[in-house]
Amino acid sequence: MTTVPPTVADPDPEPDAGAVSVPAPQPHSTAPETSAPTTPATPATPATDEPADTAEKAPGSEKTGSSFLAKAALVTAVLSVAGSLLGLVRDQALAHFFGAGTDTDAFLVAWTVPELAATLLIEDGLAFFLVPAFSLALARRADGPSAVDPVRELVRASLPRMTLCFVGTAALLVAAAPYLVAVLAPGLPDPQLAVDCTRLTATCALTFGLAGYCSAALRAHQRFVAPATVYVAYNAAIIAALFALALPLGVRAAAAGVAVGGVLMVVVQAPSLWRQLRTVPVPEAAPAPKPAGDSPARTLQTAIIWTVLLFALCRQSQVLIERFLASSLPAGAISHLNYAQKVAQMPMVLSLMLCTVTFPVVARALADGQTERARKRVERDLVLAGCMVLLGAAAVIAAAPPLIQLLFQRGAFTAQDTAATAAVMRVYSLGLLGHTLVGALARAHFSVARTTWVPLYAMFIGIVTTAGIGFLSVGTWGVYGIAAANATGICVTALLLLRAMGPRTVPIRTRAVVGQLARLALAAAGAAVLGAACAERVAGPALAVLASFAVVTVSFVLLGLLLGAQPWASVVRSVTRKLRHVR
Repeated sequence: MTTVPPTVADPDPEPDAGAVSVPAPQPHSTAPETSAPTTPATPATPATDEPADTAEKAPGSEKTGSSFLAKAALVTAVLSVAGSLLGLVRDQALAHFFGAGTDTDAFLVAWTVPELAATLLIEDGLAFFLVPAFSLALARRADGPSAVDPVRELVRASLPRMTLCFVGTAALLVAAAPYLVAVLAPGLPDPQLAVDCTRLTATCALTFGLAGYCSAALRAHQRFVAPATVYVAYNAAIIAALFALALPLGVRAAAAGVAVGGVLMVVVQAPSLWRQLRTVPVPEAAPAPKPAGDSPARTLQTAIIWTVLLFALCRQSQVLIERFLASSLPAGAISHLNYAQKVAQMPMVLSLMLCTVTFPVVARALADGQTERARKRVERDLVLAGCMVLLGAAAVIAAAPPLIQLLFQRGAFTAQDTAATAAVMRVYSLGLLGHTLVGALARAHFSVARTTWVPLYAMFIGIVTTAGIGFLSVGTWGVYGIAAANATGICVTALLLLRAMGPRTVPIRTRAVVGQLARLALAAAGAAVLGAACAERVAGPALAVLASFAVVTVSFVLLGLLLGAQPWASVVRSVTRKLRHVR
């Protein structure tokens, strides 16, 4: 065994030090390990809902090799980019038809419901306790045949009760829509329009819940294609509704699209989940003994569920605070915040794709008692995700004005709206690393499938920080004070979550991780300055964006090399090693 250097990556002596890899599975695993590691950015072929390679696999077999993870990460990223691009088209259509005024403000208040539901039911909440539960069930299934299949038993014990909760919540939101609007945005000039939109979007409490259940179960089975398509279907439905119904229904057409899109989220996943549940695989090898632990059913204890859901609710309350504070500002403030946040968060969404793919791997490793394997995986994810989001944040900050002009300035969206949105987006981008780290670290905390209040405690402190700074600064700085409060609060949460990593979760090397992220942050700051200077000197929004992005990318890589940032050091070591072998 080689000595681990005081950096995060490359704890294993692999041929390619920059590759994202996972140690070979234990003997009970039904799929062989792929020997050649592959970098997520350049896999050879995409993964599908069926086995990724051409070799015949037993139904339901798990694949945790680095080649499969690279393919899964690529496909998930491609489909997520497609969903994000459709989200941009959706926002462009909304801006084109309604601009940034009272109609869009009313819809965006109603949009709070699907935003909250997506966090609670698809992206964070359900996934944080269902993925570990299904991972544990799959680990128990791999032990050998039993009288009751653990996976099917978990579905029977959880899905009917959760569906009843989803139905009840949706009905309650429809009935309470007037009171909900009054609480979320008491200063709206046309609250009835927001109430009508809220009643349509409230249906997502049911559809998003079922979609989130399907996504968590499929990801635990190492099936990523169908879950990654949900936002493609969802945004396509909203866009179609806007173009078909905007004239007769006004902004209510967007709310109707939300309702239809939620149904499509379930439809695109249900067949794939059914295929996974209808067949029980037969183990190919004698299983290895596992440490005693909780049964899959015990991972769905009430306490565990509440810790996860309260954390997700607390995290999403940042948006509620923003809408509440902005409702007292001049018309269009909520819209400027929304457009700025949607564009600024695209780098964060892409950077978290890697963590989404590897979350089931970490949960399965912990279910099998492989703590060291989980530690290596989490450390690599934090550095790689941080690298991606910092590069994206630098690009967004540098090219903010031409980027917003290129994306939105047409129809009812004016040059004044462009200037205000771009300025707010730059402030939002300062918190992108914090948002990414919170997403990655929360997955690490909840992957242990035990009751833990640490994420909720950290998020609560962050929300108090956001609310305090927001209330103190909104009167003086307006939307900029709200955006700064968001960035500060989420960074506080990220620091608390990072500090709390330890033996009861995943014992990562915190100092090494922070050191690598600090070098990358310095490189991103320098690249943003150079990129902004370039954007100011290029005429035309499209050329300015392309030139700025190119300068930011090259500068980020060169400054990262100069500062000794670990991802670049890994690539250099890998290339040097290969050249040495060639000689």
